[in-house]
Amino acid sequence: MAEEQEIKEIRIPADRGIAGDVFMSRQTENIADPYSDPRFNKDVDRRTGYHTESILAMPIVNKAGECIGVTQALNKHGSRFTAKDETRLAAFTAQIAIALENAKLFEDVLNERNYNEGILRSTTDGIVTLDADDRILTANDAALRILKQGRADLIGHPLGELFNGPNTWVPNTLERVKQSGRREIAVEMELHLEHGAASVNLAVNPLIDVNEEQMGSMLVLEDITSEKRIRSTMARYMSPEIADQLLAAGESVLGGKDQKASILFSDVRNFTTMSEALGARETVSMLNEYFERMVDVVLTHRGVLDKFIGDAVMALFGVPFNGAHDADDAVKVANAMFVALRTLNRERHADGKPPIGIGVGISTGIVVVGNIGSTKRMEYTAIGDSVNLASRLESATKYYGVGVLLSEFTRQELSTRTRLREIDLLRVKGKHEPVAIYEAMDHVTEETFPSLPQAVERYIEGIRLYRERAFKDARACFAATLALNPADRPSRLYVERCEHFLESPPPPDWDGVWTLTTK
Repeated sequence: MAEEQEIKEIRIPADRGIAGDVFMSRQTENIADPYSDPRFNKDVDRRTGYHTESILAMPIVNKAGECIGVTQALNKHGSRFTAKDETRLAAFTAQIAIALENAKLFEDVLNERNYNEGILRSTTDGIVTLDADDRILTANDAALRILKQGRADLIGHPLGELFNGPNTWVPNTLERVKQSGRREIAVEMELHLEHGAASVNLAVNPLIDVNEEQMGSMLVLEDITSEKRIRSTMARYMSPEIADQLLAAGESVLGGKDQKASILFSDVRNFTTMSEALGARETVSMLNEYFERMVDVVLTHRGVLDKFIGDAVMALFGVPFNGAHDADDAVKVANAMFVALRTLNRERHADGKPPIGIGVGISTGIVVVGNIGSTKRMEYTAIGDSVNLASRLESATKYYGVGVLLSEFTRQELSTRTRLREIDLLRVKGKHEPVAIYEAMDHVTEETFPSLPQAVERYIEGIRLYRERAFKDARACFAATLALNPADRPSRLYVERCEHFLESPPPPDWDGVWTLTTK
Protein backbone atom coordinates (compact mmCIF):
# COMPACT_ATOMS: atom_id res chain seq x y z
CA MET A 1 0.00 0.00 0.00
CA ALA A 2 1.45 3.37 -1.01
CA GLU A 3 0.90 6.01 1.64
CA GLU A 4 2.59 9.33 0.93
CA GLN A 5 6.36 8.51 0.70
CA GLU A 6 6.20 5.17 2.45
CA ILE A 7 5.47 1.68 1.19
CA LYS A 8 3.57 -0.27 3.81
CA GLU A 9 2.18 -3.76 3.84
CA ILE A 10 -1.25 -4.97 4.95
CA ARG A 11 -1.54 -8.69 5.54
CA ILE A 12 -4.81 -10.58 5.91
CA PRO A 13 -5.59 -14.31 5.57
CA ALA A 14 -6.52 -15.35 2.01
CA ASP A 15 -10.01 -16.43 3.08
CA ARG A 16 -10.97 -13.36 5.21
CA GLY A 17 -12.62 -10.06 4.35
CA ILE A 18 -13.99 -8.99 1.01
CA ALA A 19 -10.62 -9.44 -0.69
CA GLY A 20 -10.42 -12.99 0.70
CA ASP A 21 -13.95 -13.79 -0.46
CA VAL A 22 -13.14 -12.55 -3.99
CA PHE A 23 -9.92 -14.59 -3.96
CA MET A 24 -11.74 -17.76 -2.92
CA SER A 25 -14.87 -17.29 -5.11
CA ARG A 26 -13.12 -15.67 -8.10
CA GLN A 27 -16.18 -13.36 -8.46
CA THR A 28 -16.00 -9.55 -8.86
CA GLU A 29 -17.54 -7.57 -5.96
CA ASN A 30 -18.83 -3.96 -6.32
CA ILE A 31 -19.80 -2.72 -2.85
CA ALA A 32 -21.22 0.77 -2.24
CA ASP A 33 -21.32 0.52 1.60
CA PRO A 34 -18.59 -1.76 2.91
CA TYR A 35 -19.42 -1.13 6.59
CA SER A 36 -22.81 -2.73 6.13
CA ASP A 37 -21.26 -5.84 4.57
CA PRO A 38 -20.52 -8.53 7.19
CA ARG A 39 -17.48 -9.69 5.24
CA PHE A 40 -15.76 -6.32 5.56
CA ASN A 41 -12.84 -6.26 7.98
CA LYS A 42 -13.10 -2.92 9.84
CA ASP A 43 -9.93 -3.63 11.79
CA VAL A 44 -7.74 -2.63 8.82
CA ASP A 45 -9.37 0.84 8.70
CA ARG A 46 -8.90 1.26 12.44
CA ARG A 47 -5.21 0.35 12.23
CA THR A 48 -4.47 2.52 9.21
CA GLY A 49 -6.75 5.51 9.95
CA TYR A 50 -8.41 5.09 6.56
CA HIS A 51 -12.19 5.13 5.97
CA THR A 52 -13.39 2.82 3.22
CA GLU A 53 -16.54 4.17 1.53
CA SER A 54 -16.74 1.94 -1.56
CA ILE A 55 -14.93 -1.10 -2.94
CA LEU A 56 -14.49 -2.58 -6.37
CA ALA A 57 -12.63 -5.92 -5.98
CA MET A 58 -11.68 -8.20 -8.83
CA PRO A 59 -9.75 -11.53 -8.95
CA ILE A 60 -6.38 -11.64 -10.75
CA VAL A 61 -6.43 -14.78 -12.91
CA ASN A 62 -3.42 -16.07 -14.83
CA LYS A 63 -3.46 -17.74 -18.26
CA ALA A 64 -3.74 -21.14 -16.60
CA GLY A 65 -7.03 -20.08 -15.01
CA GLU A 66 -5.56 -19.92 -11.49
CA CYS A 67 -6.42 -17.06 -9.12
CA ILE A 68 -3.14 -15.51 -8.05
CA GLY A 69 -4.38 -12.32 -6.33
CA VAL A 70 -7.03 -9.59 -6.05
CA THR A 71 -7.11 -5.94 -7.21
CA GLN A 72 -9.15 -3.38 -5.29
CA ALA A 73 -10.19 0.14 -6.18
CA LEU A 74 -11.43 2.11 -3.12
CA ASN A 75 -13.56 5.24 -2.56
CA LYS A 76 -14.58 6.49 -5.99
CA HIS A 77 -15.12 10.28 -5.84
CA GLY A 78 -18.73 11.39 -5.93
CA SER A 79 -20.43 8.08 -6.67
CA ARG A 80 -20.22 4.29 -6.57
CA PHE A 81 -18.19 2.23 -9.03
CA THR A 82 -19.97 1.62 -12.34
CA ALA A 83 -19.91 -1.13 -14.95
CA LYS A 84 -17.52 1.02 -16.97
CA ASP A 85 -15.19 1.12 -13.97
CA GLU A 86 -15.38 -2.64 -13.79
CA THR A 87 -14.35 -2.87 -17.46
CA ARG A 88 -11.44 -0.52 -16.91
CA LEU A 89 -10.31 -2.39 -13.77
CA ALA A 90 -10.66 -5.73 -15.65
CA ALA A 91 -8.27 -4.43 -18.33
CA PHE A 92 -5.89 -3.15 -15.68
CA THR A 93 -6.10 -6.45 -13.78
CA ALA A 94 -5.27 -8.37 -16.96
CA GLN A 95 -2.11 -6.29 -17.27
CA ILE A 96 -1.33 -6.94 -13.60
CA ALA A 97 -1.73 -10.69 -14.18
CA ILE A 98 0.76 -10.53 -17.05
CA ALA A 99 3.19 -8.44 -14.99
CA LEU A 100 2.97 -10.82 -12.04
CA GLU A 101 3.41 -13.88 -14.28
CA ASN A 102 6.42 -12.30 -15.98
CA ALA A 103 7.94 -11.35 -12.66
CA LYS A 104 7.45 -14.86 -11.34
CA LEU A 105 8.78 -16.36 -14.56
CA PHE A 106 11.85 -14.12 -14.35
CA GLU A 107 12.35 -15.12 -10.74
CA ASP A 108 11.97 -18.82 -11.64
CA VAL A 109 14.40 -18.49 -14.53
CA LEU A 110 16.86 -16.65 -12.30
CA ASN A 111 16.52 -19.28 -9.58
CA GLU A 112 16.91 -22.07 -12.15
CA ARG A 113 19.96 -20.36 -13.57
CA ASN A 114 21.50 -19.91 -10.14
CA TYR A 115 20.64 -23.54 -9.32
CA ASN A 116 22.24 -24.81 -12.52
CA GLU A 117 25.30 -22.65 -12.02
CA GLY A 118 25.58 -23.99 -8.48
CA ILE A 119 25.49 -27.53 -9.82
CA LEU A 120 28.13 -26.73 -12.44
CA ARG A 121 30.37 -25.12 -9.84
CA SER A 122 30.09 -28.03 -7.42
CA THR A 123 30.40 -30.91 -9.88
CA THR A 124 33.84 -32.48 -10.21
CA ASP A 125 33.33 -33.29 -13.90
CA GLY A 126 34.24 -30.68 -16.47
CA ILE A 127 31.28 -29.49 -18.55
CA VAL A 128 31.74 -27.51 -21.76
CA THR A 129 28.83 -26.38 -23.98
CA LEU A 130 29.13 -25.51 -27.67
CA ASP A 131 26.87 -23.67 -30.10
CA ALA A 132 25.82 -25.03 -33.49
CA ASP A 133 29.10 -23.75 -35.00
CA ASP A 134 31.18 -25.63 -32.40
CA ARG A 135 32.20 -22.47 -30.57
CA ILE A 136 32.56 -22.78 -26.81
CA LEU A 137 29.73 -21.06 -24.97
CA THR A 138 30.32 -22.06 -21.34
CA ALA A 139 32.85 -23.96 -19.28
CA ASN A 140 32.50 -24.72 -15.59
CA ASP A 141 35.29 -24.44 -13.01
CA ALA A 142 36.09 -28.16 -13.21
CA ALA A 143 36.60 -27.91 -16.99
CA LEU A 144 38.98 -24.99 -16.54
CA ARG A 145 40.93 -26.98 -13.95
CA ILE A 146 41.13 -30.14 -16.08
CA LEU A 147 42.12 -28.23 -19.23
CA LYS A 148 44.44 -25.91 -17.29
CA GLN A 149 42.94 -22.87 -19.05
CA GLY A 150 41.42 -19.54 -18.07
CA ARG A 151 37.79 -18.80 -18.96
CA ALA A 152 38.82 -16.19 -21.53
CA ASP A 153 41.06 -18.77 -23.22
CA LEU A 154 38.03 -20.99 -23.91
CA ILE A 155 34.84 -18.95 -24.26
CA GLY A 156 34.10 -17.95 -27.86
CA HIS A 157 36.87 -20.04 -29.38
CA PRO A 158 36.16 -22.84 -31.90
CA LEU A 159 36.69 -26.30 -30.41
CA GLY A 160 39.01 -27.35 -33.23
CA GLU A 161 41.26 -24.37 -32.55
CA LEU A 162 41.89 -25.50 -28.98
CA PHE A 163 41.98 -29.27 -29.55
CA ASN A 164 44.33 -29.96 -32.41
CA GLY A 165 47.42 -32.08 -33.08
CA PRO A 166 47.39 -35.09 -30.73
CA ASN A 167 44.05 -33.88 -29.32
CA THR A 168 42.12 -34.01 -32.61
CA TRP A 169 40.26 -37.05 -31.24
CA VAL A 170 38.07 -34.54 -29.35
CA PRO A 171 36.64 -32.69 -32.41
CA ASN A 172 36.55 -36.04 -34.26
CA THR A 173 34.32 -37.46 -31.51
CA LEU A 174 32.14 -34.35 -31.69
CA GLU A 175 31.79 -34.71 -35.45
CA ARG A 176 30.55 -38.29 -35.08
CA VAL A 177 27.92 -37.09 -32.61
CA LYS A 178 26.74 -34.39 -35.00
CA GLN A 179 26.47 -36.93 -37.81
CA SER A 180 24.68 -39.61 -35.80
CA GLY A 181 22.76 -37.46 -33.31
CA ARG A 182 23.72 -39.97 -30.61
CA ARG A 183 25.92 -39.74 -27.57
CA GLU A 184 29.57 -40.85 -27.90
CA ILE A 185 31.94 -41.89 -25.10
CA ALA A 186 35.74 -42.03 -25.30
CA VAL A 187 37.32 -43.91 -22.38
CA GLU A 188 40.77 -43.44 -20.83
CA MET A 189 42.02 -40.92 -23.38
CA GLU A 190 45.01 -38.62 -23.08
CA LEU A 191 44.78 -34.84 -23.41
CA HIS A 192 48.12 -33.24 -24.26
CA LEU A 193 47.98 -29.77 -22.72
CA GLU A 194 50.32 -26.81 -22.75
CA HIS A 195 51.11 -27.26 -19.06
CA GLY A 196 51.10 -31.04 -18.81
CA ALA A 197 48.76 -33.89 -19.66
CA ALA A 198 45.46 -35.24 -18.35
CA SER A 199 43.77 -38.63 -18.58
CA VAL A 200 40.03 -38.28 -19.14
CA ASN A 201 36.84 -40.07 -19.99
CA LEU A 202 34.93 -37.91 -22.49
CA ALA A 203 31.18 -38.00 -23.14
CA VAL A 204 29.80 -35.86 -25.99
CA ASN A 205 26.05 -35.23 -25.97
CA PRO A 206 23.91 -33.44 -28.59
CA LEU A 207 21.83 -30.53 -27.28
CA ILE A 208 18.30 -30.63 -28.73
CA ASP A 209 15.84 -27.69 -28.77
CA VAL A 210 12.03 -27.82 -28.44
CA ASN A 211 11.73 -28.45 -32.19
CA GLU A 212 13.95 -31.54 -31.93
CA GLU A 213 16.72 -29.71 -33.76
CA GLN A 214 20.35 -29.92 -32.67
CA MET A 215 21.31 -26.50 -31.35
CA GLY A 216 24.76 -27.40 -30.03
CA SER A 217 26.69 -29.97 -28.03
CA MET A 218 27.87 -30.63 -24.50
CA LEU A 219 31.20 -32.17 -23.53
CA VAL A 220 31.56 -33.89 -20.16
CA LEU A 221 35.15 -34.49 -19.06
CA GLU A 222 35.83 -36.90 -16.19
CA ASP A 223 39.37 -36.46 -14.87
CA ILE A 224 40.85 -39.92 -14.24
CA THR A 225 44.47 -38.81 -14.06
CA SER A 226 44.87 -39.72 -10.38
CA GLU A 227 42.88 -42.95 -10.79
CA LYS A 228 45.07 -43.97 -13.71
CA ARG A 229 48.16 -43.17 -11.67
CA ILE A 230 46.80 -45.30 -8.81
CA ARG A 231 45.96 -48.13 -11.20
CA SER A 232 49.46 -47.94 -12.66
CA THR A 233 50.94 -48.14 -9.16
CA MET A 234 48.66 -51.02 -8.17
CA ALA A 235 49.61 -52.90 -11.34
CA ARG A 236 53.09 -53.28 -9.88
CA TYR A 237 51.64 -55.42 -7.10
CA MET A 238 48.67 -57.20 -8.65
CA SER A 239 47.10 -58.10 -11.98
CA PRO A 240 45.11 -55.40 -13.82
CA GLU A 241 41.90 -57.39 -13.29
CA ILE A 242 42.31 -57.37 -9.50
CA ALA A 243 43.32 -53.70 -9.55
CA ASP A 244 40.11 -52.82 -11.42
CA GLN A 245 38.00 -54.84 -8.95
CA LEU A 246 39.72 -53.18 -6.03
CA LEU A 247 39.16 -49.68 -7.38
CA ALA A 248 35.52 -50.49 -8.07
CA ALA A 249 34.99 -51.92 -4.57
CA GLY A 250 36.59 -48.97 -2.76
CA GLU A 251 38.66 -48.78 0.41
CA SER A 252 36.25 -50.84 2.53
CA VAL A 253 37.52 -54.07 0.96
CA LEU A 254 40.96 -53.37 2.44
CA GLY A 255 39.73 -53.68 6.02
CA GLY A 256 40.94 -56.61 8.11
CA LYS A 257 39.00 -59.85 7.63
CA ASP A 258 39.37 -63.63 7.78
CA GLN A 259 39.71 -65.07 4.30
CA LYS A 260 40.85 -68.27 2.64
CA ALA A 261 43.96 -67.68 0.59
CA SER A 262 46.94 -69.49 -0.88
CA ILE A 263 50.32 -68.12 0.15
CA LEU A 264 53.52 -68.58 -1.84
CA PHE A 265 57.06 -67.99 -0.58
CA SER A 266 60.09 -68.23 -2.85
CA ASP A 267 63.71 -67.75 -1.87
CA VAL A 268 67.08 -67.64 -3.66
CA ARG A 269 69.37 -70.51 -2.67
CA ASN A 270 72.80 -69.68 -1.21
CA PHE A 271 72.09 -65.98 -1.56
CA THR A 272 74.59 -64.89 1.11
CA THR A 273 77.42 -66.77 -0.58
CA MET A 274 76.46 -65.42 -3.98
CA SER A 275 76.20 -61.81 -2.77
CA GLU A 276 79.63 -62.00 -1.14
CA ALA A 277 81.15 -63.27 -4.38
CA LEU A 278 79.34 -60.78 -6.61
CA GLY A 279 79.63 -57.58 -4.59
CA ALA A 280 76.94 -55.01 -3.88
CA ARG A 281 76.46 -53.62 -7.40
CA GLU A 282 76.25 -57.01 -9.11
CA THR A 283 74.00 -58.38 -6.36
CA VAL A 284 71.45 -55.61 -6.88
CA SER A 285 71.63 -56.12 -10.64
CA MET A 286 71.06 -59.86 -10.22
CA LEU A 287 68.08 -59.36 -7.91
CA ASN A 288 66.44 -56.83 -10.23
CA GLU A 289 66.92 -59.19 -13.16
CA TYR A 290 65.50 -62.11 -11.15
CA PHE A 291 62.57 -60.20 -9.63
CA GLU A 292 61.58 -58.83 -13.05
CA ARG A 293 60.92 -62.37 -14.30
CA MET A 294 59.30 -63.63 -11.11
CA VAL A 295 56.90 -60.70 -10.67
CA ASP A 296 55.67 -61.10 -14.26
CA VAL A 297 54.89 -64.75 -13.52
CA VAL A 298 52.96 -63.86 -10.32
CA LEU A 299 50.84 -61.17 -11.99
CA THR A 300 50.11 -63.31 -15.04
CA HIS A 301 48.25 -65.79 -12.81
CA ARG A 302 46.17 -63.26 -10.81
CA GLY A 303 48.53 -63.17 -7.87
CA VAL A 304 49.09 -60.23 -5.55
CA LEU A 305 52.70 -59.37 -4.86
CA ASP A 306 52.74 -58.94 -1.10
CA LYS A 307 56.35 -58.04 -0.46
CA PHE A 308 60.03 -58.59 -1.15
CA ILE A 309 61.96 -59.82 1.89
CA GLY A 310 65.57 -59.45 0.87
CA ASP A 311 65.91 -62.10 -1.82
CA ALA A 312 62.53 -63.69 -0.99
CA VAL A 313 59.15 -63.07 -2.63
CA MET A 314 55.79 -63.43 -0.86
CA ALA A 315 52.72 -63.63 -3.09
CA LEU A 316 49.03 -64.06 -2.22
CA PHE A 317 46.27 -65.76 -4.21
CA GLY A 318 42.64 -65.17 -3.25
CA VAL A 319 43.04 -61.66 -1.83
CA PRO A 320 41.50 -59.20 -1.77
CA PHE A 321 38.96 -61.28 -3.75
CA ASN A 322 38.52 -65.05 -3.66
CA GLY A 323 38.60 -66.93 -6.93
CA ALA A 324 37.63 -70.45 -7.92
CA HIS A 325 41.23 -71.40 -8.77
CA ASP A 326 43.40 -69.60 -6.21
CA ALA A 327 45.29 -72.74 -5.16
CA ASP A 328 45.70 -73.80 -8.81
CA ASP A 329 47.06 -70.35 -9.65
CA ALA A 330 49.59 -70.53 -6.80
CA VAL A 331 50.89 -73.92 -7.97
CA LYS A 332 50.97 -72.75 -11.60
CA VAL A 333 53.05 -69.75 -10.54
CA ALA A 334 55.49 -71.99 -8.66
CA ASN A 335 55.97 -74.22 -11.73
CA ALA A 336 56.19 -71.20 -14.06
CA MET A 337 58.86 -69.66 -11.82
CA PHE A 338 61.17 -72.59 -12.53
CA VAL A 339 60.45 -72.46 -16.25
CA ALA A 340 61.26 -68.73 -16.28
CA LEU A 341 64.33 -69.33 -14.14
CA ARG A 342 65.75 -71.87 -16.61
CA THR A 343 65.47 -69.27 -19.37
CA LEU A 344 67.14 -66.65 -17.15
CA ASN A 345 69.96 -69.03 -16.19
CA ARG A 346 70.68 -69.82 -19.84
CA GLU A 347 71.09 -66.09 -20.45
CA ARG A 348 73.29 -65.74 -17.39
CA HIS A 349 75.41 -68.70 -18.48
CA ALA A 350 75.92 -67.08 -21.88
CA ASP A 351 77.15 -63.95 -20.08
CA GLY A 352 79.46 -65.94 -17.85
CA LYS A 353 77.36 -65.41 -14.73
CA PRO A 354 76.57 -68.04 -12.08
CA PRO A 355 73.11 -69.65 -12.15
CA ILE A 356 70.37 -68.80 -9.65
CA GLY A 357 68.61 -71.51 -7.66
CA ILE A 358 65.32 -71.09 -5.78
CA GLY A 359 62.90 -72.94 -3.52
CA VAL A 360 59.12 -72.39 -3.29
CA GLY A 361 56.66 -73.21 -0.50
CA ILE A 362 52.87 -73.00 -0.76
CA SER A 363 50.07 -73.45 1.75
CA THR A 364 46.35 -72.65 1.81
CA GLY A 365 44.03 -71.77 4.66
CA ILE A 366 42.20 -69.06 6.58
CA VAL A 367 44.38 -66.01 7.14
CA VAL A 368 43.80 -62.48 8.39
CA VAL A 369 44.21 -60.03 5.51
CA GLY A 370 44.11 -56.26 5.70
CA ASN A 371 46.05 -53.09 6.35
CA ILE A 372 48.51 -53.82 9.13
CA GLY A 373 51.01 -51.42 10.62
CA SER A 374 51.03 -48.02 12.32
CA THR A 375 49.16 -44.81 11.59
CA LYS A 376 52.28 -43.52 9.78
CA ARG A 377 53.02 -46.59 7.68
CA MET A 378 50.70 -49.43 6.77
CA GLU A 379 50.99 -52.52 4.60
CA TYR A 380 48.31 -54.67 3.02
CA THR A 381 49.34 -58.22 3.90
CA ALA A 382 48.24 -61.56 5.33
CA ILE A 383 49.08 -63.17 8.67
CA GLY A 384 48.25 -66.55 10.15
CA ASP A 385 49.31 -70.19 10.42
CA SER A 386 49.07 -70.77 6.66
CA VAL A 387 51.54 -67.94 6.06
CA ASN A 388 53.98 -69.45 8.55
CA LEU A 389 53.55 -72.94 7.07
CA ALA A 390 54.24 -71.70 3.55
CA SER A 391 57.43 -70.09 4.82
CA ARG A 392 58.46 -73.33 6.60
CA LEU A 393 57.80 -75.36 3.45
CA GLU A 394 59.97 -73.02 1.41
CA SER A 395 62.80 -73.65 3.88
CA ALA A 396 62.10 -77.41 3.83
CA THR A 397 62.79 -77.54 0.08
CA LYS A 398 66.50 -77.28 1.01
CA TYR A 399 66.30 -80.37 3.22
CA TYR A 400 64.38 -82.46 0.68
CA GLY A 401 66.29 -81.12 -2.33
CA VAL A 402 63.16 -80.28 -4.33
CA GLY A 403 61.97 -77.11 -6.02
CA VAL A 404 58.35 -76.76 -4.86
CA LEU A 405 56.63 -78.04 -1.72
CA LEU A 406 52.94 -77.57 -1.03
CA SER A 407 50.81 -78.55 1.92
CA GLU A 408 47.96 -81.06 1.93
CA PHE A 409 45.63 -78.08 2.44
CA THR A 410 46.66 -76.64 -0.94
CA ARG A 411 46.40 -80.07 -2.58
CA GLN A 412 42.81 -80.39 -1.33
CA GLU A 413 41.89 -77.11 -3.06
CA LEU A 414 43.31 -78.05 -6.48
CA SER A 415 40.71 -78.40 -9.20
CA THR A 416 42.95 -78.89 -12.24
CA ARG A 417 45.15 -81.86 -13.06
CA THR A 418 48.61 -81.30 -11.56
CA ARG A 419 51.60 -83.64 -11.38
CA LEU A 420 52.39 -84.18 -7.69
CA ARG A 421 54.18 -86.72 -5.55
CA GLU A 422 53.92 -87.04 -1.80
CA ILE A 423 57.18 -86.22 -0.06
CA ASP A 424 56.55 -86.75 3.64
CA LEU A 425 54.35 -86.48 6.71
CA LEU A 426 56.05 -83.52 8.28
CA ARG A 427 55.87 -81.81 11.64
CA VAL A 428 57.42 -78.38 11.16
CA LYS A 429 59.13 -76.42 13.92
CA GLY A 430 56.62 -74.77 16.23
CA LYS A 431 53.72 -77.06 15.25
CA HIS A 432 52.37 -80.22 16.91
CA GLU A 433 50.08 -81.51 14.18
CA PRO A 434 51.80 -83.17 11.20
CA VAL A 435 50.97 -82.16 7.64
CA ALA A 436 51.34 -84.13 4.43
CA ILE A 437 53.55 -82.32 1.94
CA TYR A 438 53.81 -82.75 -1.82
CA GLU A 439 56.22 -81.81 -4.57
CA ALA A 440 54.80 -79.97 -7.61
CA MET A 441 56.48 -81.46 -10.67
CA ASP A 442 54.88 -79.85 -13.75
CA HIS A 443 58.02 -77.79 -14.26
CA VAL A 444 60.45 -80.73 -14.48
CA THR A 445 61.87 -81.94 -17.78
CA GLU A 446 63.67 -85.10 -18.89
CA GLU A 447 66.89 -83.18 -18.38
CA THR A 448 66.10 -82.13 -14.80
CA PHE A 449 64.43 -85.42 -13.82
CA PRO A 450 65.30 -88.38 -16.08
CA SER A 451 62.76 -91.22 -16.50
CA LEU A 452 60.20 -89.32 -14.50
CA PRO A 453 57.13 -91.61 -14.88
CA GLN A 454 59.01 -94.81 -14.01
CA ALA A 455 60.97 -93.18 -11.19
CA VAL A 456 57.86 -91.67 -9.57
CA GLU A 457 56.01 -94.97 -9.87
CA ARG A 458 58.77 -96.78 -7.95
CA TYR A 459 58.98 -93.90 -5.46
CA ILE A 460 55.21 -94.02 -4.67
CA GLU A 461 55.45 -97.77 -4.09
CA GLY A 462 58.39 -97.15 -1.75
CA ILE A 463 56.35 -94.60 0.28
CA ARG A 464 53.54 -97.15 0.70
CA LEU A 465 55.92 -99.87 1.91
CA TYR A 466 57.74 -97.42 4.19
CA ARG A 467 54.48 -96.48 5.95
CA GLU A 468 53.73 -100.21 6.36
CA ARG A 469 57.12 -100.65 8.09
CA ALA A 470 58.37 -102.89 5.25
CA PHE A 471 61.66 -101.03 5.29
CA LYS A 472 63.70 -103.60 3.32
CA ASP A 473 61.30 -103.65 0.37
CA ALA A 474 60.85 -99.88 0.62
CA ARG A 475 64.60 -99.39 0.41
CA ALA A 476 64.67 -101.47 -2.76
CA CYS A 477 62.02 -99.24 -4.33
CA PHE A 478 63.86 -96.05 -3.44
CA ALA A 479 67.11 -97.55 -4.70
CA ALA A 480 65.38 -98.33 -8.01
CA THR A 481 64.28 -94.68 -8.19
CA LEU A 482 67.85 -93.54 -7.61
CA ALA A 483 69.04 -95.86 -10.36
CA LEU A 484 66.78 -93.97 -12.75
CA ASN A 485 67.60 -90.52 -11.29
CA PRO A 486 70.67 -90.47 -9.02
CA ALA A 487 69.98 -86.81 -8.13
CA ASP A 488 66.60 -87.51 -6.50
CA ARG A 489 67.25 -86.41 -2.93
CA PRO A 490 63.91 -87.54 -1.40
CA SER A 491 64.66 -91.12 -2.49
CA ARG A 492 68.14 -90.86 -1.01
CA LEU A 493 66.71 -89.59 2.30
CA TYR A 494 64.27 -92.51 2.44
CA VAL A 495 67.06 -95.02 1.72
CA GLU A 496 68.91 -93.60 4.74
CA ARG A 497 65.78 -93.74 6.91
CA CYS A 498 65.04 -97.34 5.88
CA GLU A 499 68.59 -98.38 6.73
CA HIS A 500 68.26 -96.62 10.10
CA PHE A 501 64.97 -98.34 10.92
CA LEU A 502 66.31 -101.73 9.79
CA GLU A 503 69.04 -101.35 12.39
CA SER A 504 66.85 -99.64 15.01
CA PRO A 505 63.16 -100.41 14.41
CA PRO A 506 60.72 -97.63 15.38
CA PRO A 507 58.37 -98.08 18.36
CA PRO A 508 54.98 -99.79 17.85
CA ASP A 509 53.15 -96.44 17.86
CA TRP A 510 55.35 -95.02 15.09
CA ASP A 511 53.17 -92.95 12.73
CA GLY A 512 55.67 -92.24 9.96
CA VAL A 513 55.86 -88.55 10.82
CA TRP A 514 59.18 -86.76 10.38
CA THR A 515 59.88 -83.79 12.64
CA LEU A 516 61.82 -80.93 11.11
CA THR A 517 63.80 -79.23 13.85
CA THR A 518 64.96 -76.21 11.82
CA LYS A 519 63.02 -73.38 10.24
